Amino acid sequence: MNNNDIIRRIRYTFDLNDDTMMKLFTSAGLEVTRADISDWLKKDDDPLQKKLNDNKLAYFLNGFIIKKRGKQDGPLPVAEKQLNNNIIFRKLKIALALQDDDIIEILQSVDFRFGKHELSALFRKPDHDKFRPCKDQVLRNFIYGLQEKFRPNGERD
Repeated sequence: MNNNDIIRRIRYTFDLNDDTMMKLFTSAGLEVTRADISDWLKKDDDPLQKKLNDNKLAYFLNGFIIKKRGKQDGPLPVAEKQLNNNIIFRKLKIALALQDDDIIEILQSVDFRFGKHELSALFRKPDHDKFRPCKDQVLRNFIYGLQEKFRPNGERD
């Protein structure tokens, strides 16, 4: 999944309008315009689409965490310059306050079988010997599962 696809799916799943999305970025420390949002949300085959880089997606996800969990005392979290599926998955897990059983249930709701041990390997530190990189298929199914859970009557791509 590319960053533009991820932000489009999160926007749809949680019914976020342009103003809300701009506030998410702002709450995490990055000012964006409505035009920026529009350019990132364009379909992949649209020549006017602008690619959303990892750093800006990190700001968005940090803002999503703040919206869902509340602002923590102290400085704002630092937005990563580079993201991978493991980091994106972890940020969504934190924002939605999901436990491992919740995630497994979400994955099962879209007929994707995933064990608890496999899941815990995704959230380990990269230098841990049991760490496992999160494949696109796992993240994609998790986001589809979120869509089924939070917007069950919507269309699935």
